[in-house]
Amino acid sequence: MKILVLNCGSSSIKFQFFDMDGEKVLAKGLVEKIGLNGSCLKLEKKSGEKVVFEGEILDHKVGIEYVLGVLTSKKHGCISNLNDIKAVGHRVVHGGERFNESVVIDSEVIAQMEKCIDLAPLHNPPNLKGIEAISELIPDMTQVAVFDTAFHQTMPKHAYMYGIPSSLYKKYGIRRYGFHGTSHRYVSQRACDILGIECKKSKIITCHLGNGASVAAIKNGQSVDTSMGFTPLEGLLMGTRSGDLDVGVVTYLMEKEKLGSETASTLFNKHSGLLGVTGISSDFRDIGEKAAEGNELAQIALEMYAYRVKKYIGSYTAAMNGCDVLVFTGGIGENADHARKDICEDLNWLGFEVDEQKNDGLRAEEAIISSDGAKVKIMVIPTNEELMIARDTQLLMGD
Repeated sequence: MKILVLNCGSSSIKFQFFDMDGEKVLAKGLVEKIGLNGSCLKLEKKSGEKVVFEGEILDHKVGIEYVLGVLTSKKHGCISNLNDIKAVGHRVVHGGERFNESVVIDSEVIAQMEKCIDLAPLHNPPNLKGIEAISELIPDMTQVAVFDTAFHQTMPKHAYMYGIPSSLYKKYGIRRYGFHGTSHRYVSQRACDILGIECKKSKIITCHLGNGASVAAIKNGQSVDTSMGFTPLEGLLMGTRSGDLDVGVVTYLMEKEKLGSETASTLFNKHSGLLGVTGISSDFRDIGEKAAEGNELAQIALEMYAYRVKKYIGSYTAAMNGCDVLVFTGGIGENADHARKDICEDLNWLGFEVDEQKNDGLRAEEAIISSDGAKVKIMVIPTNEELMIARDTQLLMGD
């Protein structure tokens, strides 16, 4: 079975095309700058060859039409016609409380996704555009929605409720939802596969650390807590997001700086985090270089970053009454060996001990980096959300 996976952003489309017989990636790529000057499609073939197609891509429908055209082209394609595509899986950011698992898309699912637009105004609309485009271009195609929030729907009420009037929760759905669920689910299951342990008898903490970052507590295969909340702003210090912040700071700055709600949202989502603290960059690598040169703010930012992750690991170990496995994933988690070391430093009393020789220089490959005999297995596992989406799509197809 061949499955196309789409991740539609506001001005981009990431795609991967799978042959699920052996879970092989036949092609993958990115449509960039939709509706903007310089739009293009970047394709990576199964052979590793990379090709760039430049052209005017006005909207998501045109972008997906380009993708389908490339996949079926004689020179660069990997299938003879669109009938070879058996289903399309979509990444959907927000499923609200309605969806706790992946679903085949129909009119009712689309209606529920539209109701979640207020909860994810930047993400759900382009997700819906991708679904609409496939419906128009391949009318009879089976489509599946895989929600970032679904995995965290197993959180108990005491973990997802906020300390605000419960009437506001009932009226507006204001609660903690969590994100990166597909990534947390993939790496936790992969960790169990590698270690040969049962997910339903394990306590796992997963750290998805990238420009956006979150930590999840996964007990017996289910998410029981996660650091992101009502929006992806809550939790860890991130590339441009502030993470945990006293609400009083928000209201204080809105009053002092005469900020409207939209401007305040932009401040804490786009101009804070590592970028805001350092004034240098949101890129962890750039900050690491400046820290090595002695830049004080860069050094403080790295300490803040590790400290916040460390606190969540400690709190989730307490929440689950222990931890069997700690997993690092995401661009930073997979590649920044010094960050992994700093995060685990002084957690040895809880059983977290990094073997520096195993950790040093490790980049984007599956490995166990804990010391031999350590109570907690510490692992690095590159995430693969697209494969998880393809697997869910195949499962819902009944194959």
